[in-house]
Amino acid sequence: MRIEISEEKAPNLQEYAQIRMSFEVREVLDVLTPNDGLGGFTLSERKLPVPYLKDYDAIESPLHWCRSFDTSNWAFFAARAEGVRLGGAAVAFDTPGLMMFEDRRDIAVLWDVRIAAEARRQGVGAALFKAAEKWAVAQGCRRLKVETQNINVPACRFYARQGCVLGAIHRFAYPEFPNEAQLLWYKDLTGETG
Repeated sequence: MRIEISEEKAPNLQEYAQIRMSFEVREVLDVLTPNDGLGGFTLSERKLPVPYLKDYDAIESPLHWCRSFDTSNWAFFAARAEGVRLGGAAVAFDTPGLMMFEDRRDIAVLWDVRIAAEARRQGVGAALFKAAEKWAVAQGCRRLKVETQNINVPACRFYARQGCVLGAIHRFAYPEFPNEAQLLWYKDLTGETG
């Protein structure tokens, strides 16, 4: 399959949101704290006896992003094959009120990556990630940051394959989802993104 990536200068978030950001949770990464945390953190993979569906769009739809944030410094990418949309990515940069930037102007945040279920594991995500990296470098960023959760094991594996390293674990980031831990992944950008 030949994947074409394009930056959408005027993103159509209606079209973007047609590809749902949902997946079946079959395993989790339990956050273990040896010696009450003094021994650091470790992640232990555990299969769930009963899988369940996690639907990020039910929590926050892309249709609300422009109302919630100033997206003028964001980039939106579409992945297509033979004219059919297979996925998309949103990358945020220098957005007032968005805490993910750690008060730095050299970080871009990969805000969202979504791939149609039938197109997963075919290189679409990697192509979108590469486009996000290139765009971040063009903005002068030295690091790309990505947030996911310990319930999204495939995403964790994907970010590790893209060269990201796990930089932070926040076990209590989501009061409404107490069984989920926030995992923050980082990738240093050298300017050589292919």
